[in-house]
Amino acid sequence: MFDEYTYSELGAIFAMQGFAGISLFSVLLLMALGLAIIFGQMGVINMAHGEFMAVGAYTTYLVSTLTESYAPAFMPYYFFIAIGAAFMIAALLGYLAELALIRHLYKRPLDTLLATWGLSLIMQQSFRSIFGAREVSPTLPDWLMGSYQPTDMIDIPLNGMFVLGLTTLVTLGVYYLLYRSRWGLRVRATTQNRVMSGAVGINTKKVDRYTFALGCGIAGIAGAAFTTIASTGPTTGTLYIVDTFMVVVFGGAASLLGTIISAFSIAQAQSILEFFISGSMAKVYTLLGLVVILMFRPEGLFASKIRR
Repeated sequence: MFDEYTYSELGAIFAMQGFAGISLFSVLLLMALGLAIIFGQMGVINMAHGEFMAVGAYTTYLVSTLTESYAPAFMPYYFFIAIGAAFMIAALLGYLAELALIRHLYKRPLDTLLATWGLSLIMQQSFRSIFGAREVSPTLPDWLMGSYQPTDMIDIPLNGMFVLGLTTLVTLGVYYLLYRSRWGLRVRATTQNRVMSGAVGINTKKVDRYTFALGCGIAGIAGAAFTTIASTGPTTGTLYIVDTFMVVVFGGAASLLGTIISAFSIAQAQSILEFFISGSMAKVYTLLGLVVILMFRPEGLFASKIRR
């Protein structure tokens, strides 16, 4: 597979595919951060998580269309507004979903799986009814187009660098919220012992609701980032939900560091393998590698230490 390339060509290929994989890594990490909060902290299997990503993507498309039609002078700046709007709308829908559906199903993982799968089908049909069955794409600002060329053989896409910066900021924000704020302390206390947390005055139902909303909001940001690399359709979210679950399980459901390393490993493996073999076979080999590793570490790379 590598015999037909020189060492310099292989180096350039790995560098180019590595930078190409950064965009996929960023989207997977943003998706996995939201899912890790919901699944790792709350034990809820949210099969509609990909649809909340699609909500963010469609919100970005809608903001782009409105800006282009009514305020074209703001086109260079609309994307920042779209990111905030994607987070707020996805978080609001997540809050309502938890209030109406999820709160009745805690400690019933199979029921949450089936209920959120039904929710995902409802959301997909809603996307078809509102936006149509065809895929759509926002008009990206000029500063997100093009690439940076450090050498003659390497091109680094500007949109990938922006998405990586956005992902870094969101990851740092999630770390601060979970491990350096009073709200994060309440979340971790509720996760470890719900009864005792309620006994010391923590409103565990409110913590659950806002935690679920935060996870969905981060998925909305992932949707906004996703629009820089691909178009959006009603079933776009389902294409990434399996990869996102792989990231969370492989890294360790309650580990922020494990989620980051897992997302980077899976994205880079798929990106590099896709250059030499087909995309479907790249996924097969990546999944096979994960299965082998999980046979030896079934709780993930960075399993939480729990006193039993």
